[in-house]
Amino acid sequence: FREQPIFSTRAHVFQIDPNTKKNWVPTSKHAVTVSYFYDSTRNVYRIISLDGSKAIINSTITPNMTFTKTSQKFGQWADSRANTVYGLGFSSEHHLSKFAEKFQEFKEAARIAKEKSHEKMELTSTPSQESAGGDIQSPLTPESINGTDDERAMPEVTQNSEPRTEPTQNALPFTHSSTISKHWEAELATLKGNNAKLTAALLESTANVKQWKQQLAAYQEEAERLHKRVTELECVSSQANAVHTHKTELNQTIQELESTLKKKEEEIEGLKQEIENARELQAQRDSLTQKLQEVEIRNKDLEGQLSDLEQRLEKSQNEQEAFRNNLKTLLEILDGKIFELTELRDNLAKLIECS
Repeated sequence: FREQPIFSTRAHVFQIDPNTKKNWVPTSKHAVTVSYFYDSTRNVYRIISLDGSKAIINSTITPNMTFTKTSQKFGQWADSRANTVYGLGFSSEHHLSKFAEKFQEFKEAARIAKEKSHEKMELTSTPSQESAGGDIQSPLTPESINGTDDERAMPEVTQNSEPRTEPTQNALPFTHSSTISKHWEAELATLKGNNAKLTAALLESTANVKQWKQQLAAYQEEAERLHKRVTELECVSSQANAVHTHKTELNQTIQELESTLKKKEEEIEGLKQEIENARELQAQRDSLTQKLQEVEIRNKDLEGQLSDLEQRLEKSQNEQEAFRNNLKTLLEILDGKIFELTELRDNLAKLIECS
C-alpha cells in the first residue's frame, strides 16, 4: 500500500496503432477510471487505468513527457518505456483541462524529486570522500532513483477530429474455429507486448546489478586500504593520541561503508528476484505459445473434417436428387401404363357388351 491514488477521472482510453502509427485503437469499450498514483517510497508518479482486472494504462511520469490537447475533449502523451502513445477522450473540455493541469503539476513534481535525488546523492558522497581522503564513487545514481535519462520522445500524433469511442462492427458470421484462432492471436499479441516490457526491465535490472557489483568492489578495496592504514597508524607510538582519534574516525567510516554495502547487497537480492520473476513470466509465455500452436493444428484438422463433411453432404444431396428424378420418371411410366390398362379395360367392356 505504498502507492496511493491522488486524482481520478473517467475517460475513454485509446492507444496508437503500432503498425500504422496513425490510427487510434480503443482499449476500453466504455469510459473507465483513470487515476494518478504516487509512490512515496520511490517518489514516483504514475498514471494507471484498469478495465476489470486488466491494466490498460501503466505509465510512469517523467520530466520530459508532454501532454498535448489535440481537440476540445481529447488529449494524448507518448510513453517511450511502453513504446506507445496513449489517448484519452473526455466527456467535457473541463475534465480534459483538469487532467492536463494535474499532468503538468505531477510532471513538475517528478522533475523536482529528480533534482533532490541528485542533491542527496552529492551530499551522501561528499562526507565519505572527505573522511576517507580519497575518491569513492557514490552508491546512488540518478538512473537508480528516477529511471534512465535517455527517454526518447515518440513523434506526436495529431488528430483533427475526436475519435469514436467504439468502431463500427460489421455483422459477419464466424465459425467456431476462427473465433478460437482470433482469441489465441489476441493472447499472443498481449504476451509479445508483455515480453517486450519484461525484456526492457530485465536489461535495466542487469545493468543495475553490474553497477552495484562495481561499487561493491570499490567499497571492498577502500575498506582494505583503510584497514591497512589503521595498522600503520597503530605502529607509530609517538602519535598515539592522534592515531587513536584517526582510528576512531576510520572505524566509523568503515562501519558506514559496511552498512551501505549491506544495503546494496539487499538491493541486489531484490533485483535477482525480479529477474527470476521475469524468467518465470517468459516461461509462461512459451507455454501459452505452444498451446496456441496446438490449437492452430487442431483448428486445421477441424477445418479438414468440415470440408470432408461438406463434400459428403453435397454428394448425398446429388444422390438424393438423382433418386428423386428416377422416381419421377418411374411415376410417369406408371401413369402411362395405368392409362393404357384403363383403355384396355374399356375396350374389353365394350367387346363384352357387343357380344
